[in-house]
Amino acid sequence: MTGDAGESGKVDRTFFEEHVQPRLGAERDDVPLGPKHGVDFGVVDVNGTALVCACDPVFVLPDLGWERAAWFAFHILLSDVAVSGLPPTHLAVNLNLPPDMTDEEFATFWEVFDHEAHEFDVAFVTGHTARYPDGSFPTIGGGTAMAVGDHDDVVRPDGARPGDGVIVTKGPAVESTGLLATRFEDALADEPWLDDALNRFRDASPVKAALVAAAAGPVTAMHDATERGLLNAFHEMAGAADVGFDVTASDVPVLPGVIEACDFFDLDPWTASSEGTLVITCAADGTERVLDALADENIPAAEVGKVTKGDGVTIDGEATDPPTTDGLWPAMAAFAESIGEPGVSTR
Repeated sequence: MTGDAGESGKVDRTFFEEHVQPRLGAERDDVPLGPKHGVDFGVVDVNGTALVCACDPVFVLPDLGWERAAWFAFHILLSDVAVSGLPPTHLAVNLNLPPDMTDEEFATFWEVFDHEAHEFDVAFVTGHTARYPDGSFPTIGGGTAMAVGDHDDVVRPDGARPGDGVIVTKGPAVESTGLLATRFEDALADEPWLDDALNRFRDASPVKAALVAAAAGPVTAMHDATERGLLNAFHEMAGAADVGFDVTASDVPVLPGVIEACDFFDLDPWTASSEGTLVITCAADGTERVLDALADENIPAAEVGKVTKGDGVTIDGEATDPPTTDGLWPAMAAFAESIGEPGVSTR
């Protein structure tokens, strides 16, 4: 949602502050960090131990193929917990399966979930699985990811401070580029940039980058650039901490295939969904350590600006407004229609 309950996408700050923030249930002393706009996770204190929790939809695009669709869905669930700097440890999953999802399709989907959970040492702790008559893709449920660790090791999402450096990994529109290229691979076969764009699909996870950065230096906040893209991530992160961001556009990394794909699909790369892109703020004396650690793991990253006093986000000295739309899904629907295919499967 973007301020109107009839629109799509996550709610904007006005909607959140009017309808959600005044009604957050009981106030408890064991919740040091609760819901806040632009904040990816909450924290519960359990006898001196931090339990980090984050919820997201189980978002499945069958047209990507079941293995890739499941990989993407799993990493969406883990990403918001990973930006706490604590390794994800537990996952609860609610699956509201469409009636026509076959047992074989589900088996492939869940095998990928199990494989990725083993890769990250994540245990499934509870869940719910059922078929419902009105169930349809792409949103087939929800999940809560958790991480357990020391409070001192939690990177608060609202912790950016004036003077911090602003680091961006991978750059804008990696998710949009990877999804569109994968979804329309056959139709794009003659495009010279297709292979580069296809390689962006596996960039659509910020989990590894978040854990590497948090372990390397004095990181003060992290946020993944999902809906409405990198520009929106800057605004959400600055707003959560009541600070400003001053960014130089030419310093932002841009991966191969992104500009070409965005031009082809008429997308603004700054506001196109970019799951996998991580925005990091870090104390000025630690930015080089963080960048070096990311480089050692072959994760492209650059310092792109500074955290400032005040509020808002400036790009090359010009004030910007938070974006209100994301072009990814309209672009997918429009191109699918142009080639006589459904946009996003809702079977």
